[in-house]
Amino acid sequence: MTPTFIRPTAWAGVAFCVLMMTVALMLEHVAGLEPCPLCIFQRVAVIAAGLVLLLAALHNPKGAVGKSVYGVLGLAAVGTGAFIAGRHVWLQTLPPSEVPSCGPGLDYMMDILPMQEVVSMVLTGSGECANIDFTFLGLSLPAWTLIGFLILAIAPLRMLWLAYKR
Repeated sequence: MTPTFIRPTAWAGVAFCVLMMTVALMLEHVAGLEPCPLCIFQRVAVIAAGLVLLLAALHNPKGAVGKSVYGVLGLAAVGTGAFIAGRHVWLQTLPPSEVPSCGPGLDYMMDILPMQEVVSMVLTGSGECANIDFTFLGLSLPAWTLIGFLILAIAPLRMLWLAYKR
């Protein structure tokens, strides 16, 4: 049996992460859209997935264990990002009376609170995260980001499939 390599799959995933971050940074720095705390957490998940996939591409393990480790770690990063994006979409669908009030800025929270409380407060959401500042083809940016995470999940899922392909 010839070994199957995960390098092409990993590089495709890295390229998609770079594309996602390029779009996010262009929207911030060119279009002037300020990211809310949930947007920033989604970016962290994209970067985490990209780093796992980059390590997988550079290492290119031949055995099932190595492929599985990278697949599971990549899927964890992508799943976390999809969860955060899904939560963001949910906040945007709430009626105005149910939207949480705006909280302190992320920089301020990071300065004064322990990381666990910051994560908890951000995932709870705030009023600023419920604002829809931009849509494309009728979908908000968090909805597009959720779609991006679902597409990105193909890479770690393929790694897991390649790990046990006979």
